[in-house]
Amino acid sequence: MSNTGYGEKIAEESIRFERLLPGPIERVWAFLTESDKRGQWLAPGAMQTRAGSAFALHFHNSQLTPDKTPPRERFRRYDGGFTTQHQVLRCEPPHVLAWTWGGGKEALSEVTFELSEIGDQVRLVVTHRRLADDDTMVNVASGWHTHLSVLEGVLLGHAPAPFWPTFERLEEEYRCHIMSPRS
Repeated sequence: MSNTGYGEKIAEESIRFERLLPGPIERVWAFLTESDKRGQWLAPGAMQTRAGSAFALHFHNSQLTPDKTPPRERFRRYDGGFTTQHQVLRCEPPHVLAWTWGGGKEALSEVTFELSEIGDQVRLVVTHRRLADDDTMVNVASGWHTHLSVLEGVLLGHAPAPFWPTFERLEEEYRCHIMSPRS
């Protein structure tokens, strides 16, 4: 399992990522559930770890890495930060966490985090389901790949690559790997 590996399209509307991270499992769980820790790689926002609870994530992607290169014009509206609404669907500490993604103008999808111990490391599997179309899957795949790279850097104590340039490069790569052939 490579930490730089691409997400795998496992169904028409689902993509899965696997990463091997430094443990212990409780530490990785904390980076999923605690606002200050999650804010170092994804987005802060207070979360109650029980099914049915609603929470918000406050994204500031340009602030996640030392290099603050802004996004290209297409994503410039996200550069100043944005907030998304979610609901916990499943919570089994420290092994499974699932929540909703999207809603409103964006189709509602689901993301699941599964943690398992492998020696002194933690296998993290992130599965994002119910993605509306290939364009959404490309965007989601690029985002998760970039955010998981930041998480790995944080857990290892390394400075991650710049967020937006990494995201934009991965978006082009995922577009080649995911998009369905057009007739």
